[in-house]
Amino acid sequence: MTAEQIDFRTSPAPQRSRSLRARDHLVEDWDPENIDAWNAGGNTVARRNLVWSIFAEHIGFSVWSIWSVMVLFMPQNVYHIDAAGKFFLVAVPTLVGAVLRLPYTVAVSRFGGRNWTIASALLLLIPLVLTWWFMLRPGTSYGTYLIVAACAGFGGGNFASSMTNINAFYPARLKGWALGLNAGGGNIGVPVIQLVGLLVIATLGNRSPQVVCATYLLLVGVAALGAALHMDNLDGQRSNAAAMLGVLKFADSWLIAFLYIGTFGSFIGYSFAFGQLLQINFLASPGTTAAKAALHAAQIAFLGPLLGSLSRPIGGLLADRRGGAKITMWCFAAMALATMILVITGTHNDSHPGKIGPMVMVPYVIGFILLFVISGVGNGSVYKMIPAVFAAKSIELKGNSSVEEVKGWERSMSGALIGIAGAVGALGGVGINVILRASYAGPAKSATLAFWVFLAFYLVSIAVTWIAFVRRRDAVGLL
Repeated sequence: MTAEQIDFRTSPAPQRSRSLRARDHLVEDWDPENIDAWNAGGNTVARRNLVWSIFAEHIGFSVWSIWSVMVLFMPQNVYHIDAAGKFFLVAVPTLVGAVLRLPYTVAVSRFGGRNWTIASALLLLIPLVLTWWFMLRPGTSYGTYLIVAACAGFGGGNFASSMTNINAFYPARLKGWALGLNAGGGNIGVPVIQLVGLLVIATLGNRSPQVVCATYLLLVGVAALGAALHMDNLDGQRSNAAAMLGVLKFADSWLIAFLYIGTFGSFIGYSFAFGQLLQINFLASPGTTAAKAALHAAQIAFLGPLLGSLSRPIGGLLADRRGGAKITMWCFAAMALATMILVITGTHNDSHPGKIGPMVMVPYVIGFILLFVISGVGNGSVYKMIPAVFAAKSIELKGNSSVEEVKGWERSMSGALIGIAGAVGALGGVGINVILRASYAGPAKSATLAFWVFLAFYLVSIAVTWIAFVRRRDAVGLL
């Protein structure tokens, strides 16, 4: 693609702010790059919006992953849904959330960041009320449970709109810090709801799912009220729909989205499946009841997503120092080794059905914890690659365009790819749960075949990262 084929002026640099005025939660003439306006109160406005954006996104992630908790409250002899069916229940909200990330990205510019945060928070009431109602009715059809689980996908879209909104509030020099806090705070919503589930199971047993739903109905109200009182709309936000189409012209965009399937897709897919996998294995231990298996699984399941969320900023820091592509490649290599632990452990379990003891569970848990931590690091390093790739392309394609036009195009393309990669990456979570479902539906009725598939994917990802990015010398910031 030549310089003549790129119109950098489609994404002009922000105009300098004349003033900072807030009226009815509408901030006019917003320009975070204006240092005087930023120091005169702009930083306070941005921080206030960031805090409530993190909280709302955090609740969104929790509701998105609520079915990873609900399946622990669904003993097979009561709900008559086997392991394969439960994995599909968990996959459905992942799919819906991934698809919704695209329109949610555009919704902020269409309706305003404050307005959409309120609306997207209130939408979470739908899956919570439906989940509460139908979880107390074990005779409900499986198709109905699939529809109810699909509604939880509303929470998956919140990440895209939240990141897009906060991206507009912060200057380029602080975007990494602000977006890192926003993403990490949201991701932690997964282990937090699993902790809530653990507390309920430990105190009330595995037959009180309504307590989890009631807790989050209250928190959704707090998120919507907090956004209404403390967040703002920006009058200058532009839709990046055109940029989302334009960014797809580059092969690197597709390759980065593919790599994000391996990192974020692994994180969210394992987050949704880990508790159920543990429960299945604990049930295979002699003398373990369904209630005890659910409790044992809940005691461990939250650790994986928690550590994966906390390790994400580390990935960005390492990528700043060593290059995003190199860190990503080594992450996939480490994930392949961790998956080998699961393959070996799964093969042993398949050879000794009904005899899974504590010592066998140790390497199983270690393998998954490593996958969570490493995928979190990879999430940070892959997102570091996005601005680096378009920084290189903006120099290559500059032509006769001004510096401001080039920088505006670079930011627009990077922002669009962040949204697209987030949506495509979430589809990896769907794939993980669908493959696990197929593996348990097979003759072995175990996850070992799925582990082999995951291992093959990570090996392919190593090759793609090396060929497309690491060995290239024209990608600024990647080496």
